[in-house]
Amino acid sequence: MRFEDQRELLVKDLAKSGITDQRVLAAFSKVPREAYVLPQYADYAYRNQPLPIEHAQTISQPLMIAIMLQYMELQETDTVLEIGTGSGYQSALLAELAQEVCSIERLEELSLKAQGTLREQGYKNIHFRIGDGAQGWQKAFPPFTEFDKIVVSAAASEIPLRLQEQLKEGGILVIPVGQGPYQVLSKVQRKADGFEITQHGGCTFVPLITQ
Repeated sequence: MRFEDQRELLVKDLAKSGITDQRVLAAFSKVPREAYVLPQYADYAYRNQPLPIEHAQTISQPLMIAIMLQYMELQETDTVLEIGTGSGYQSALLAELAQEVCSIERLEELSLKAQGTLREQGYKNIHFRIGDGAQGWQKAFPPFTEFDKIVVSAAASEIPLRLQEQLKEGGILVIPVGQGPYQVLSKVQRKADGFEITQHGGCTFVPLITQ
């Protein structure tokens, strides 16, 4: 079966699993996951499961990515901060859904490979930084100081203060929170008088390593 056909089957599965945001589903229809996995796993690209990538990291399960994107309530005018570039797959999805994407990756080799893949795929609205994602977007170009949406693709023991500080009023941060093998997916909304935090079920991510 062609990758295009497998991709459409995945999108149908996402819709059956509760993904109702049509823009999110359209992004999954467009972005070729096979371009972001290791060659030996290309035949598994459209299985709804995480897959290993370099440096003991993973490309997340498509359904979990879709859930996080749906909770972000993305608008085409948004500027988004992504913590954990990984292979670049989620970065590509974000680039389809938002105006600008700033992506931070701690591992230089992983970031550089993802940058190459994303360039090959034609993306020009993604900006990169190599460093500690818990510190957010600093000493980087473009010189954004706050974001409409933030997504963290690694588990934090607590919600990083610097990320909360870089969230615009009315903005949304989606992050797995917890220690050990299982975490809770948390949604943080910045209000005029503080932060509202809601929890949205269990998840499993690699730990967010801070420097």
